[in-house]
Amino acid sequence: MFRTACQEQLLPGETLQQKWEFAQAAGYDAIELRGKGDFHFRERLPELRRALADGVVMPTVCVDMLHFIGAFDEEMRRDAVEQMKSQLSVIGELGGTGAQTPASYGMFSRRLPPFQPPRSEDEDREVLLTGLTELGEHARREGVTLFLEPLNRYEDHMVNRLEQAVELIREVGLDSVRVGIDSYHMNIEESDPPAAILAAAPYIGHAQVSDSNRFQPGAGHLDWPAWLGALDGAGYTGHLALECRLTGDAAAAVESVPPFLARAAA
Repeated sequence: MFRTACQEQLLPGETLQQKWEFAQAAGYDAIELRGKGDFHFRERLPELRRALADGVVMPTVCVDMLHFIGAFDEEMRRDAVEQMKSQLSVIGELGGTGAQTPASYGMFSRRLPPFQPPRSEDEDREVLLTGLTELGEHARREGVTLFLEPLNRYEDHMVNRLEQAVELIREVGLDSVRVGIDSYHMNIEESDPPAAILAAAPYIGHAQVSDSNRFQPGAGHLDWPAWLGALDGAGYTGHLALECRLTGDAAAAVESVPPFLARAAA
């Protein structure tokens, strides 16, 4: 049986304690936090410490920023790295496991005009290896993990498939950098998602879930028994973190996910 988490913005309630009460009643085991830029996540530390003292389980944070470690602009890259260091430190203080980030988001796609990015593939790789190494070393010192998330080709031109993330992580050579998989992006990019999971098994550190249409699991056409079966076969022991849009009644949609995933995994 997989453990489930729900991202905080999807849960009703004004406080993390109220959100946690709803999440537990709905069958979730944890809340996945969202980390905004401008060191906003660090500024939430008093709130997060109170929630932790009240028993809220918060193992991971997913970045919610405007630029990332693969940005074309050097100053923006530097800022993204510092933001991620801060988020890794905060989640470490909370006793969590790590932080998830893409290489970039919405910066460029080779699938849309003008088709040719302003930086070569070799330059992309150098930028990512530099950032991942610095963040991986910081994560190791903090006792947590950086999760690199491949995004689909329309949202990121650098890391789209699990094998691409694994190749970078192998070169970085740090156990504190792992792949953060996302079922929605995999549905677009992987020709055989279960096979991709099994091939990347030793490097998978985190998993986010939504269906083929980006709504909650069960609202699309993703083959959940096969996807979850592969993840189980890969030996994954982390959470399945719900990151999606919601269709229908929002609270009912959130409540539907843990029993749906349990049935699909059975």
